[in-house]
Amino acid sequence: MAAKHIDTALVNAGRSKKYTQGAVNSVIQRASSLVFDTVEAKKQATRGRASGELFYGRRGTLTHFSLQEAMCELEGGAGCALFPCGAAAVANTILAFVEQGDHILVTHTAYEPTQDFCSKILSKMGVTTEWFDPLIGADIAKLVKPNTRIVFLESPGSITMEVHDVPAIVAAVRRVAPEAIIMIDNTWAAGILFKALDFGIDISIQAATKYLIGHSDGMIGTAVANARCWEQLRENAYLMGQMVDADTAYMTSRGLRTLSVRLRQHQESSVQLAEWLATHPQVAAVNHPALPGSKGHEFWKRDFTGSSGLFSFVLRKRLNNQELAAYLDHFTLFSMAYSWGGFESLILANQPEHIAAIRPGADVDFSGTLIRLHIGLENVEDLRADLAAGFERIV
Repeated sequence: MAAKHIDTALVNAGRSKKYTQGAVNSVIQRASSLVFDTVEAKKQATRGRASGELFYGRRGTLTHFSLQEAMCELEGGAGCALFPCGAAAVANTILAFVEQGDHILVTHTAYEPTQDFCSKILSKMGVTTEWFDPLIGADIAKLVKPNTRIVFLESPGSITMEVHDVPAIVAAVRRVAPEAIIMIDNTWAAGILFKALDFGIDISIQAATKYLIGHSDGMIGTAVANARCWEQLRENAYLMGQMVDADTAYMTSRGLRTLSVRLRQHQESSVQLAEWLATHPQVAAVNHPALPGSKGHEFWKRDFTGSSGLFSFVLRKRLNNQELAAYLDHFTLFSMAYSWGGFESLILANQPEHIAAIRPGADVDFSGTLIRLHIGLENVEDLRADLAAGFERIV
């Protein structure tokens, strides 16, 4: 019986006795070759190789099956494909469903590597990408063509944090193109704060590198698919050689056990800091889905069960190179680094011209420097003091 509460599900998902073998955690089974005792056993493994039978290391071991089962329980899918990183999960999930001559629709707030994959790789394969405004809602139907194969969402959007009206988008796409595959990069919500498949989305993709692992010490991607898409995703991912090592799969399963408590702290601290930043005289705007006034806040409030620790804010001025260095080089708790989702707080800056360059067809409606924060698990007052000191350096 599936757990009724997500906290309980996160602790117990994927922990059946066949995976734990008498321990608390699933076993780490490192293997390339998996040995068959009889010819009949080999035949049985061959017949069941796509459904959890031990067959060959690239199909998975008990460690992988445990994580895949957990992800399906948590996100409500028919199957979960594992990839070496989030970008691989995005790229290979798209590749599993397109062919030459197809058209795909992608939000222009998607993660920059997702955009690069579409413009630099898919374009060479004869697949056309068209970008849409994240707040398009039901009007997305006007962009759908007879050859539209995929609609790719990301909510909240990367860097500027817009939240889609997913029910309106899904209903509009299903009305005009019922066979189109709807995918979402669901990393910000960790797959549990927004239950994508419950909203009619076909595939929920995560950079599990972020919140699922949670400790900035491993890279992995996941794609949880519904029944109509799972077989095609599974076989195409396998044919393209996509897999992850057993140790990283184990670390991801272990990260699930504390995900709820970590997310609650990320949310509490990030909302407190976002509300404080919204009142700061040097801040023009705060992009945090949980704050009224943030784009798509009403959809976040309706569709999400919480928020994570990633958001951004815009300064009233564009920092020059000297000011930017003075600001970023001297934080004591916020580190400059790509990625996010770990226990530590991170900071990065984007100039308005950079945002404009990675927003195909969109108007950037601010002129100040954008600061992206990931709020970790440190004391919130210590983080506030670190940010306050940063503002003093750019007065």
